[in-house]
Formats: sequence, structure tokens, C-alpha cells
Amino acid sequence: QVIKVYSEDDTSRALEVPSDITARDLCQLLILKNHYVDDHSWTLFEQLTHTGLGRAIEDHELVMEVQSNWVMEEETKLYFRKNYAKYEFFKNPLSFFPDHMISFPSETNAALSHSGVLQMFLSSSTYPEIHGYLHAKEQGKKSWKKLYFVLRRSGLYFSTKGTSKEPRHLQFFCEFSNSDMYMSLTGKKISGAPTNYGFCFKPNKSGGTRDLKQLCADDEQSRTCWMTAIRLLKYGMQLYQNYMQPYQGRSGCSPLNITPMRSISENSLVAMDFSGHRSRIIENPTEALSVAVEEGLAWRRRGCLRLNSHGSPIAMANMGMSIHRSQSWFHHKISREEAQRLILQHGLVDGVFLVRDSQSNPKTFVLSLSHGLKIKHFQIVPLEDDGKLFYTLDDGHTRFTDLIQLVEFYQLNKGVLPCKLKHYCARIAL
Repeated sequence: QVIKVYSEDDTSRALEVPSDITARDLCQLLILKNHYVDDHSWTLFEQLTHTGLGRAIEDHELVMEVQSNWVMEEETKLYFRKNYAKYEFFKNPLSFFPDHMISFPSETNAALSHSGVLQMFLSSSTYPEIHGYLHAKEQGKKSWKKLYFVLRRSGLYFSTKGTSKEPRHLQFFCEFSNSDMYMSLTGKKISGAPTNYGFCFKPNKSGGTRDLKQLCADDEQSRTCWMTAIRLLKYGMQLYQNYMQPYQGRSGCSPLNITPMRSISENSLVAMDFSGHRSRIIENPTEALSVAVEEGLAWRRRGCLRLNSHGSPIAMANMGMSIHRSQSWFHHKISREEAQRLILQHGLVDGVFLVRDSQSNPKTFVLSLSHGLKIKHFQIVPLEDDGKLFYTLDDGHTRFTDLIQLVEFYQLNKGVLPCKLKHYCARIAL
């Protein structure tokens, strides 16, 4: 079978693959062919262009089976990109399920542990109940209605009488075995939804938009909670196996010993001394620390020399305007909306970021950063002092000679930001 996969910059690549290839295997193939680093966040996305819908294809799903559900009138594409939020709920489940939206069976202890919440979601006998208000698009109409929804193992229901959960007041909305869940990528534009936090269920091999069951939440936290709970309900233990697969065989990875995993690159970092004829590993922690401090000072001196070699503030400004252009985290002349869309596609995990030109002020830049399931924007201001140009995020208290130095600093230090810069959004090419 030949399939076509697109990247962020809309370049594409045709690949000949076996008919039983999974989404994870296809990602591994693309990682190898393009010599990318595998940090276990690469994901295959399905995007429906006309309806403005998209979803991350689960690692275990068969790609050809996904394609067999495509309908002729809808332009559908497969995208290869990073999704840092793919398994984030396994690392920090309590932040994904706010107290006011989740109920546990009466016999369960209310104060569940970190992994206890997940064990309930993955258990075949129990399942926490998710409840709250959602806006639902009325079938065959343009209008939306706000209803109280309840998610149970048997499916999704809405109440016909306020917040009543009595069986006689609960009406079936949908179940998930024969449909896929998509996120709205265009907000209110296409569907006319009351908020930008839309998602929907599309029956397999459906006739088109008329068969969509469309919903929207009041905020991102609520949408993330609903969508995560439905993923867990539909796939259960398979999701946990997908999450654990890259770590299989490592020590300390027993079932449901759910702790944040360090990447392979982090685990393999060692302090090295290259000053002699032969390199050596620095075993002494005190020596390693002093080498790190010296390296940091040298890095700052190199940064100063890099700028001092240019005489005038104008020359420095020209260099400062261009030195960051080659960086993967920098996006030239994109709008605020486009920046938010890119970050959303990469996953609303704390520390996902990009730097872009400011649209309102051509001389400044903007750092767009995900934190607490929200996207925040911070203005980077150029500052001239004693004939030298600096960049700052905090009114000049902390100054940097260029944007690269600024980003590297905030990758190591939180400073005035709500969190450190962790994952950058890049437009990869295939």
C-alpha cells in the first residue's frame, strides 16, 4: 500500500507500507527516514480539511483501517507531528480530572492516590463518572443547547431535567465503539459553536457532517477532561500499553508504577572533560559542578564577544534580528491565532512554546507559552543601553544579547514565566 503523509509546512512524502502497519510503526519509519530524534512524542494526525476537525490517531490503530473510513467528499490528510500531551494524563492524572467533574463509586475512598485514579479508569469493573455542562448542536439545526451530561461505562448521556442523574431523566447521546472522537480546529468559524472548545463524534464510514454529534465545552480544562476520559473509556488498558511500550524492559517499570519517565537522552547524559589529549568522564560531583559553572561563564563571554565584534547599535540590531531565524522554535511573521493553533496541535502541556514576530509592534517579539491548559503570550522587548542592544521579558531586570540566549536561559530558569520552556513547536519538513 502507498500512503501520503504531510508535515507542518505542508511538504509531503509518499511511502510504501505493509497493509497491517500501525500508527506507531509508521511514525518510527518516518523518524528513521528523516533522522529525527525519537522522544516518544511523534504522532500521526488525521485532519478533515472541510469540516475543520482533527484527531491524534492512537499508536495501536491500523493506518489502512483509518483510511478505509474516509469519505470521498471530505478532503482528509495524514500529518506527522509532535504531540506532547498524548500520554500526559498518565504522568499527572489528578490535574486532568478536576474534583467538580469526577465522581467515584460510593464504596471508594474519596482521597484517591496518584495512581489510584488511573487504576479505576483502567479497571474493567469500575469506572469513575464524569459529569458537567456541555453545549450540544441540535441534530439537523444550526442552534446549540446547553445540557447536563454524564459519562458512564455504557456511554454518554444527557439529562432531560436539570442536573438529575435518575435513570428516567437520562437520555442516551452516543457510545464510542463505532465512532471516532475529533477536536474542532477552527473554533466557532465552521460550526457556529458558542465557544472555541469544540469536539465531536463521527461514526465510522459516515455519510458526512450530517452524522456528526457535535459538542463544545466552556473552557479548555473541561474539554480536556471529557476527551481524556472518553479515550480511556474506549481504549482502556491498550492506552497504558501504548504508553509503556518505549520503556518495556527497563527497571522500575512494573504495571501501574506510574512515575514521570526521563527521556533516553537525559538518562545518558554524563559530565565530560575534553581539556586533555583524551576525553574522560568526570566522576566527582564537585568537579562536575565547577566545570558546569565555568562552561556557563564561558558561554556568556562568547555571547558578549559575538555582539562586541559589531561596532554600532544598528549593526548589533541587524544581527540580533537575524541570528534567531535559523532556530526551530522561531516562527517568522505568524499571527497570534496561528501560534495558538500550532501550540494546541503540539499539546497543551506546560512548557510547550514558540517565539514569533509581534504583529502589533514590528520591533518586538512574542513568546507564546502553554501553561495550565492555557496559552499565554509574553512580549520580548528590545532595549538599548549605553550603545548596546539587549532583549528582555521583565522590563530590563534580566537582559540578553540575543533571542537564542534568552530562550536558553528560560529553558533552565523559570524567572518571570509561569514555568520553564520545555518543548518547542517546530515546522518540520519531510
